[in-house]
Amino acid sequence: MALVVQKYGGTSVGNPERIKNVARRIIETQQAGHQVVTVVSAMSGVTDGLIKLAREVSHAPTEREMDVLLATGEQTTIALTAMAINAMGHKAVSLTGAQAGIVTDGFHTKAKIANITPKQLKQHLDDGCICIVAGFQGQTAEGKITTLGRGGSDLTAIAIASAIKADICQIYTDVDGVYTCDPRVVPDARKIEALSYDEMLEMASSGSKVMQSRSVEFAKKFGVVFEVRSSFNNNPGTIVKEETKGMEDVVVRGVSIERNQAKVTVLNVPDQPGIASKIFNTIAAANLTIDVIVQNISTAGTTDISFTLNKDDLPKAQAALDPVVREIGGGLSAQDGIAKLSVVGIGMRSHSGVAAKMFEALSRGGINIRMISTSEIKIAVIIDEAKINDAAKLAHEAFGLGA
Repeated sequence: MALVVQKYGGTSVGNPERIKNVARRIIETQQAGHQVVTVVSAMSGVTDGLIKLAREVSHAPTEREMDVLLATGEQTTIALTAMAINAMGHKAVSLTGAQAGIVTDGFHTKAKIANITPKQLKQHLDDGCICIVAGFQGQTAEGKITTLGRGGSDLTAIAIASAIKADICQIYTDVDGVYTCDPRVVPDARKIEALSYDEMLEMASSGSKVMQSRSVEFAKKFGVVFEVRSSFNNNPGTIVKEETKGMEDVVVRGVSIERNQAKVTVLNVPDQPGIASKIFNTIAAANLTIDVIVQNISTAGTTDISFTLNKDDLPKAQAALDPVVREIGGGLSAQDGIAKLSVVGIGMRSHSGVAAKMFEALSRGGINIRMISTSEIKIAVIIDEAKINDAAKLAHEAFGLGA
């Protein structure tokens, strides 16, 4: 008997028929002799609908109340999924994040998991129940409802798998696995059989929507092997695990794109110790996640510092930085309409010429590079969002990733 954690995304439970299909899959897993914990997201479109409702009654709803509202999306799905299983003659129980023992910090809308005490979860499993857990949510030690940010159901599943020492964690979604690029952008993209945690983390943080990056970080930290696979067929998916020797033979594993980016530039920053610290401490205090950072060469005692972030966070970043900019006597400019293109692969550690090949491919397409960022296994560039599809196709072709 294995202990299995499964996660189903919003499209997999997008309507009553799909919920019943998921219920049948869960039952099949239990009938194979396994204990099953299933984490579900809100039905597709529900979260966006709740956000729209909130904005119709308030231009600036408090984050606390947004969490209370958004948590209801997953609670609807867990109840419906448990009902479907019970109607099929099997025993299921629905649990909110709090009931499943998920305790978080107090950052509303982007909370981090502090610990999990799955006592109630284990009791239900011992009683022969299938447990249906609400993803994306938890509760602070003081009892406040919190949410984990977009894609937080992935994190819920990985964290629960770690807490209950599950034998496997299966992330069911609307695609067959992780592809070399988004097939909607690059039609000849192919499925990858296995990825290392580091490659998956870089692809997730670079715009691949298959997995939330925080969930991959958690899986790596606690050694949770997981599989990304489709809820609409029985095809094998993509296994994500510790790096193996053979993985380095492939120089570039995949191409990721991230749209809806914005660039903020702090102008005329005094070239003195402590100024950059003041700027980025302000960003951190506002709980904003930034990505690419570039500092220009100092001239006449000042410099410019640019960084990218999600376009939706731009107003919050500007509001946080305005007092600091006035204090240091600088300026602030912002630009949206940009996107990030990344090529990822642990084979970059032992192969040269990756950057040259990427830049050459973009040059052939007449695509201008605005910013460049690198890590040991990733090269990322910031370009105009209007050119991102063309850039992805050029990079994918240059590295021979097509089917």
